[in-house]
Amino acid sequence: MEVINTSGRRKTSVARAYVTKGKGEIVINGRDYKDYFKTPTQQYYVQQSLNNAKVREEYDVKVNVNGGGTTGQAQAVRLAIAKALVEINPEFKSALRAEGLITRDPRMVERKKFGQKKARRRFQFSKR
Repeated sequence: MEVINTSGRRKTSVARAYVTKGKGEIVINGRDYKDYFKTPTQQYYVQQSLNNAKVREEYDVKVNVNGGGTTGQAQAVRLAIAKALVEINPEFKSALRAEGLITRDPRMVERKKFGQKKARRRFQFSKR
């Protein structure tokens, strides 16, 4: 099997995943995923696609991720791995879709507008 290359995005994070046959190693930016993502929730996000497709020990995953915060990066990695698994075997798609792992989350930070304090917060109004 050759290398499957996919990308996943979340907020401002971009993850590029390279999936090959292997023993189940997950490397993110040259480090083990447990070293890169400290919290159990983020580690769960990274494994979620592989566990859902029941192929946790069958594929090695190498990921380059940058931009955003750690949670956004973990979710971008999750999407990239899910897309790679669907590319490897289209039968995984229904199980991954049911968990919502194939859909890209479009929510982004709303931009700040001029004449306002934040995106929606306005400056205090004084009548007199």
